[in-house]
Amino acid sequence: MGKLTQAEHAGLSVLTSFLNALDFRNLCEDRFSQFVLATATHRPGAILGALALSLAAGGEQVSDLDQLRASPELFGLVASDATVSRFMSRIKEQPEAFAYGFATMTRILRTKVWTAAGPRNPAQHATAANPLIIDIDASLVHVHSDKEHSAGTYKGGYGFSPMIAMADYGKTNGTGEVLAVHLRPGNRGANSAKSHIEVLNQALAQLPDDFYDERGNLHGEKILVRTDSAGSSREFLHRLDSLGIPFSTSYSLPVIKERFIRWIDEKKYWEPALDADGVQRDDAWVIDASKVIELKDYPPGTRIYLRAEPLHPGAKATLFDTDGNRVTAFLTNSPRFNVAFLDARHRARGRCENRIKTLKNTGLGKLPYWSFAENQAWADLAMFALNLVAWLQLAVLPGGHDASVWDVKRWRYRLFSMAGKIVSGGRQRRLLIPVRAPGAQLLLQLQKNIGVLFQRWRHGELAT
Repeated sequence: MGKLTQAEHAGLSVLTSFLNALDFRNLCEDRFSQFVLATATHRPGAILGALALSLAAGGEQVSDLDQLRASPELFGLVASDATVSRFMSRIKEQPEAFAYGFATMTRILRTKVWTAAGPRNPAQHATAANPLIIDIDASLVHVHSDKEHSAGTYKGGYGFSPMIAMADYGKTNGTGEVLAVHLRPGNRGANSAKSHIEVLNQALAQLPDDFYDERGNLHGEKILVRTDSAGSSREFLHRLDSLGIPFSTSYSLPVIKERFIRWIDEKKYWEPALDADGVQRDDAWVIDASKVIELKDYPPGTRIYLRAEPLHPGAKATLFDTDGNRVTAFLTNSPRFNVAFLDARHRARGRCENRIKTLKNTGLGKLPYWSFAENQAWADLAMFALNLVAWLQLAVLPGGHDASVWDVKRWRYRLFSMAGKIVSGGRQRRLLIPVRAPGAQLLLQLQKNIGVLFQRWRHGELAT
């Protein structure tokens, strides 16, 4: 028998194989070769790939690459911390070049993966009646006050307030993915129309060619932008309308007259709301209130819908909660008019909160550099690490698999942390994993399916 070597994080070999199948290193060489010396041993693809693997596995800073260096037989030679530091310093000197290269690279990879998803391709499913949903939301990342462009937040701390755009293609096709992360100082408001427009432009640039015609014009009707009330500014909604993109955004109810409050209490005018599975609820109602509440200076066709449901335990009643129900509102100009459906679709916006939480767990939550440009690059890498797992769920896992709804934390616990042994002999290396490990069959299935995709890409059976 050949030489046996212990391999920590053997389950991460799935992501290594996936990156190799995607031809990640050659793509990085084409986009980022200016960030390393021509004679450098560690090329951009190896550096960025190792950082993405480390973040997916739970790493929080560059020194956490040690977990990969401990298994060179599995992950190859990993760049030293100093080499990575020099690479990131060059990004600081050319932030625009890195941002452009990273954006174009991820768009190519996304197009490749979505095409490989076959019948689950989000672009194929996107229509005016069932558009691809882009969620936009802001968050807070607390950092040390000395970091460049960090600023005081409304919560009394210091940090950044990134604006994030995410694709939600339905809970049956995976957990969704992140399209863009726009890092901002912590004192920037969540309701900034300029920031919403900026991250929207970045997100639209990430969509495959299926969302554009032969002249490069956007098929806006295939997309729906969904936000909380911070995205309900007239400037932003008019920008969406100019692009032909429908929207669904939460709305803060204005102070209105007493007779309207009494009208709210009359539930005979309302219809039952739906839960996440499309089943009618007997304690929540929705209604089209466009003829009762006047909307001024909003895009043509904008309608307002109200939802009433019991107050949550401990919640304080407001002026409108006169009958023990909390009343909320949202605006939309969607071509669909089923009130209960529109309400259920808008409330599914809560899924984006899970994506933001996962994004923070893959690196956004701890930005390690002083330089703003380097922290933006780190945020992009965190997004890429999250998307690698999302793409596995979309294109590699079979439809309906239990792991298609796992978040990154569960992937780490069930698969990425799995240990194994590497057998070297006969000029070959084989990875041995415990047959009784809970994730053993999943790992084998993923490796097999990745191998099939690699051959299909190699022989031109799928678009690249």
